[in-house]
This record gives sequence, structure tokens and C-alpha cells, in this order.
Amino acid sequence: MIPSVSTPVVHLELHTGGLARARAFYAELCGWQPEQIDTRHGSYIALDLSRRLGGGIVECDAERPVWLPYVEVAEIGEATERAGRLGASITLAPREGPAGWRSVVATPAAGEIAFWQPKR
Repeated sequence: MIPSVSTPVVHLELHTGGLARARAFYAELCGWQPEQIDTRHGSYIALDLSRRLGGGIVECDAERPVWLPYVEVAEIGEATERAGRLGASITLAPREGPAGWRSVVATPAAGEIAFWQPKR
């Protein structure tokens, strides 16, 4: 089934091994003012990229810095399963967080993409 409307990108998340340097670089280059969010799972650097697009920086053991786009979906389980049927591996099964659910899928040719279903 092809979606009747395009799926909007709602969030961009930078995965990097150099959080402090990335934070300083984008603050200086783009004027993005980072905000540290502390959760029970650790801290997260939130970025207000535009009125319609949120962002963040996560420190992790990435081989190289990489941006992960999040697309909003109506049903996280359905979107994740559909990606699997299309040949994607599920690198993060649907997981609930304070504001909604997310999952991540990947293919060798298409890279990684995350799905986001906000709580209503």
C-alpha cells in the first residue's frame, strides 16, 4: 500500500561520538541554540531547527557522525512491519517514550530512517 500523502520529516537527529564539538559547531554555524534535556535514560541535546522541524544530538559510538531523519506515521507498528516486508532490518523495535513511540529501520541501499508516532 502506498501512502495517500507523503510522510513528513518531523525531526533530524545527529548521532556522533563528539557531542560537545558538534553542539558548538552548529551553534556557531547555524545559530541553533541547544537545550539539554535530562531523562531517566540519560541526557539529550534538543535543537529547535525551525517552526516545523525539531532536532537533537545524541552521543553514541557511531563510526562517523550521521543524521537520522524521523518521519511521522499514524501507526508505528504498521509502519515498522511494512518496512520489514520491504526488506528493511529493524534496528530498533517500536519503543514508547514520554512524548510518543519511535522505531528505526535500515537497508544497505537506503540507509536508516526512524518512524515517529506522537501521543495525542
